[in-house]
Amino acid sequence: MKVIIVGGVAAGASAAARLRRLDEKARIILLEKGQAISYANCGLPYHLGGVIPDRDDLLVMEPEKFRAWFEIEVRTGHEAVKIDRQNKLLHVRTSEGEYTESYDKLLLATGAVPAGEVTQTRVLHLWTLADMDKIAARLNGARRAVIVGAGFIGLETAENLRARGLDVTVIQRSGHVLPTLDAEMAQPLAEELARAGIRLRFSRQVKSYDEKSDSVEIELDNGEKIEADVAVVSTGVVPNSALARECGLDCGKRGHIVVDAGMRTSDPDIYAAGDVVEVVDPIFGGPTAIPLAGPANKQGRIAADSIAGRNSAYRGSFGTSVVKVGSLTAAAVGLTEKRLAEMKKPYRKLYLHPVSNASYFPGESRLTLKLLFGPDGVIYGAQIVGAKGVDKRIDTIAQAMRNRLTAPQLGELELAYAPPYSSAKDPVNFAGFVAENILTGLTDPVYPDSIPADAQVLDVREPEEYGLGAVPGAINIPLGGLRSRLEGLDRSKLYVACCQVGLRGYLAERILKQHGFRAANLSGGYLAWKLFHPGPLPEPESTPLPAAPVPSGPLQTLDVRTLQCPGPVMKLKKIMGSAKSGEGVHLLAAATFELDLLNWAKGADCTVKNLAHREGHLEADVVKGDSAESASAAPENAGKSVAMVVFSNDFDRAMAALILANGFAATGAQVNMFFTFWGLSVLRKDPAPPVKKNLISRMFGRMLPKGPARLALSKMNMMGMGGAMMRSVMKKKGVLTLPELIRSAKEAGVRFIACDMAMDVMGITREELDGVDEVAGVATFAALAEKSGTTLFI
Repeated sequence: MKVIIVGGVAAGASAAARLRRLDEKARIILLEKGQAISYANCGLPYHLGGVIPDRDDLLVMEPEKFRAWFEIEVRTGHEAVKIDRQNKLLHVRTSEGEYTESYDKLLLATGAVPAGEVTQTRVLHLWTLADMDKIAARLNGARRAVIVGAGFIGLETAENLRARGLDVTVIQRSGHVLPTLDAEMAQPLAEELARAGIRLRFSRQVKSYDEKSDSVEIELDNGEKIEADVAVVSTGVVPNSALARECGLDCGKRGHIVVDAGMRTSDPDIYAAGDVVEVVDPIFGGPTAIPLAGPANKQGRIAADSIAGRNSAYRGSFGTSVVKVGSLTAAAVGLTEKRLAEMKKPYRKLYLHPVSNASYFPGESRLTLKLLFGPDGVIYGAQIVGAKGVDKRIDTIAQAMRNRLTAPQLGELELAYAPPYSSAKDPVNFAGFVAENILTGLTDPVYPDSIPADAQVLDVREPEEYGLGAVPGAINIPLGGLRSRLEGLDRSKLYVACCQVGLRGYLAERILKQHGFRAANLSGGYLAWKLFHPGPLPEPESTPLPAAPVPSGPLQTLDVRTLQCPGPVMKLKKIMGSAKSGEGVHLLAAATFELDLLNWAKGADCTVKNLAHREGHLEADVVKGDSAESASAAPENAGKSVAMVVFSNDFDRAMAALILANGFAATGAQVNMFFTFWGLSVLRKDPAPPVKKNLISRMFGRMLPKGPARLALSKMNMMGMGGAMMRSVMKKKGVLTLPELIRSAKEAGVRFIACDMAMDVMGITREELDGVDEVAGVATFAALAEKSGTTLFI
């Protein structure tokens, strides 16, 4: 049997190797238009960015080795141009002319080609090794790049060119990046790109390219013009099916070759596989096309089975995909909500914000998960965005879909658990639990983009959380106090319970419903609402990546991964405060510390370089500025002061006050803390020194907490059990204790002032207070507050 395979990358190479393993006697000819076969085209952007420095590492199998291993006639530089089905001949073109080759079986693995023709020398596609080489040549000395299209290749190219130090602008015709995600799920990716200094132009199309001698000018449909040294066009692909169409093979509406489950075309002797074919949508049936390497390789294998007479079948593509964008990973499987709406299919959905691993284990990262499913529980699709653990969760859901599990059955999956990797209830399990609650009527979800106009949003978070941002018009009743305030609620209203991520909202919904109220839960809570109501993306002020001073010697390592705020910045400030110009540290920190690090460095005469997100943490070199800069630069907060009134002796409020005080001090601000009334308890010594007092003063002394280690929680104290649990959790998560925060604040120069009037009323003497710099009255504090840029009352 003589088999010709046209196309030598994913599907073609996979089919050729499989066929040889099945049939040692077959004559197999592999034709490839380019000069390489079986190369990793998914790695092309990473070679441009230097992540994969050696071009040869992209070559999975060289033609010579392929010939030797499989005894296959590999012909590179050979382009199939015509099929004569009647005579079973293939016309082939080379640099030396044309020839014909007969076949018994023919496999078309011609893949896809970039949509839209480009003719300018500075406007290029990135699809093949040859494309990559052309772009690489243009990058020598380049400073500006434009990426047209924000799909997988576009985003990976933008990120890698930015890592090379180029000024990068991404132009996207739709309103969000990555069309495999719904708009709200793609929002964190846009924010990540903007933080990296990449400019984004949404809802814009290129009107024209005007190539000049040393640049290209891209004009957009709104009249904006952007100068670039190179433009990379990544606006999607179309099937490379001209051979099939011209010889009369059946093709679909978008030009893909129609095949059966065995990858046979309408001609029994011609097969097709890879990006060039359309396959069955395994969710609703009907044709679909999924241009991904995984499906292409599997289809090539099945085509080889069919050619060899084996009974194999391809059961369709769900389109499972994953992409890295900065420190984030985005993954999807199945259909998007937008696509379901276009198909007019009824569906349900949910949003979750679980953490990637056990919350008490260092390095956890929050995920954003969206699950789409039918009224019968059939899973239609899922999307996940986060910094850690995204890929394994999307793979789990993809396999559940492949094996026809329903959404509630996700809760039944037995998944591996250990603190570094997951929680006992994995995020996928949680998605199943919530889906079951929705389908059985235990919860009625409301979504951030469709809150009923006549509904009252009831925010059940703590006041401190509510104060940091809330849904407009929401009223705040913390969950712990909801039952005691039910009589004050209007029973004629629909209440939409809202918390941070959805759990407390669900608990509030259940309470309200069982007391006769109409209630629903805001799916995904306030974090989901923020996805639908983002702020404006930052526009980069300066495009080149900053150059950092070269350290004078090896950097010491500072590992603050297990410390919680403000621990990392306090440790960093202490070390860098005594560092000389050019000295620094190699910092290991939690992934979420990036923004704090960059903001702190601006005001501390330090430069951050080699910033990189590793598996679950952040790494960076922090270097003290050179002497010239040090002489002229001053910390951003130098000369500024903060005044704080500490009125409460609640443990959680005292913690908040001391965390803020340490944070402000770490940025160079002078902090003055004025302790008054109950707040004086925070500074009481334990044991207290013997002081002669009257009866009332002794009674106050017995009733007031004896120092920072004895304070109670403001909510859910439960006769001290709540406080003990809170302290236990804080210890496990590396949060400084309250006495440690007090000590570090004093070391950082925070000034403690005790209110003399309150001390007199409460019967507290100075001898009983620890760390007090001054005893003064309200006039002293008023003078401090008048000079302060920030005044806080806690």
